[in-house]
Amino acid sequence: MLKFNKLISTVSFFGMLAGAVGGAHAGLLLDEGFNTFLPAGWARTNNSSPVGTTEWFAGNAGIFPAQAGPAGSYAAANFLAADTGGDISNWLFTPTVSLINGSVFRFFTRTESGSQFPDRLEVRASANGASTNVGATATSVGDFTTLLLTINPALATGGYPEDWTQFTVTLSGFAPSAQGRLAFRYFVNDTSVNADYLGVDTVQLEAVPEPSTLLVLALGLTVLGWHLRRAAVG
Repeated sequence: MLKFNKLISTVSFFGMLAGAVGGAHAGLLLDEGFNTFLPAGWARTNNSSPVGTTEWFAGNAGIFPAQAGPAGSYAAANFLAADTGGDISNWLFTPTVSLINGSVFRFFTRTESGSQFPDRLEVRASANGASTNVGATATSVGDFTTLLLTINPALATGGYPEDWTQFTVTLSGFAPSAQGRLAFRYFVNDTSVNADYLGVDTVQLEAVPEPSTLLVLALGLTVLGWHLRRAAVG
């Protein structure tokens, strides 16, 4: 009976270890569908030159509906962010999040069907806490020096998806315990020939256990297996 009780205690301990380790840095850190705009914790800055009449705004269901949820529940940006012939640098910032290496940032985006005015979107990151500093010009990036992704970098006609398409980025290179923001940058030069309208929807940041955490779990399970074998032959 004593061995049985010790076995139950060992199993319970390592069960709690597995649960704690598995839960560390795991799950959704961000999950936004833009049912309201601007969502709590999000921010926006329009650094276009010359600045136009729009920032990021709630989607226009008449151009295209949302990827999920109510028809207008997505974030949108358009050519009016800069005056005609100007350069767009229009930013949308997530809330402050933990920038855990190996975490997966994913979202859906598209432009309107048959567009002849190319769009471009960057995804950038800052590890400077709640900062939204992107400098003061259409070319500056301030604290958001980490470029994670560019969609249609060459501003090719037809180069931006015309149906909702999911993009995925895996975070890497951040210091342990880094905190900061991710940002969408609608970045298009010369609106006399470029820039139309794009949407972003279903934005998620999912953390995964770090390798060191998985190693602790593996070692724990190895010890558990050793205890189980000893109990079986004892």
